[in-house]
Amino acid sequence: MAFLIISLPILLITLTIHEYAHAKVADYLGDPTPRLAGRLTLNPLAHIDPIGLIALILVRFGWAKPVPINSYNFRNPRLGNLLVSLAGPLSNFIFAWLLAILTRYLADGTILILLEYTIWINLALAVFNLLPIPPLDGSHILEYFLAPYQLEWMYRLQQYGFIILIAFMMFGFPILSAVVEYLYRLIT
Repeated sequence: MAFLIISLPILLITLTIHEYAHAKVADYLGDPTPRLAGRLTLNPLAHIDPIGLIALILVRFGWAKPVPINSYNFRNPRLGNLLVSLAGPLSNFIFAWLLAILTRYLADGTILILLEYTIWINLALAVFNLLPIPPLDGSHILEYFLAPYQLEWMYRLQQYGFIILIAFMMFGFPILSAVVEYLYRLIT
């Protein structure tokens, strides 16, 4: 119950900022798809994926609805995809950094603990999403740097993305935690 009361609102805010950043950059680069889909908003309800929310509540690992984009609306589709993919994790890094600055002006207390937890969650989401595993943002970032003939390999990997993610969560979580902990100490 404590998880729902404390973590769920923080996670909803964090996921919303992440998805809004994707939508905002896509819209800025000329793709109206997120705006037309009602995703250019900071309203968490627009970004909730029902199954992802249930998974978040039951197993503490979930997801938001991916922001729909049409890269053909970008002047440079490959660069546009890169920038949209970077926007989500970057927004979480920036939000964590801003909260870290705020914590320097707070004395010990409940609000400080909540802010520190929010920082950790934002860093974790940013680092996790930078993994080059489909459908995470990191896989789309990696696509930008691959030669066209190498993209076929990435597209084939997409069908196994969920299995790879589960395997990573089972075996790679200590590495992810160490990276997040290092970044947390770096900014706080």
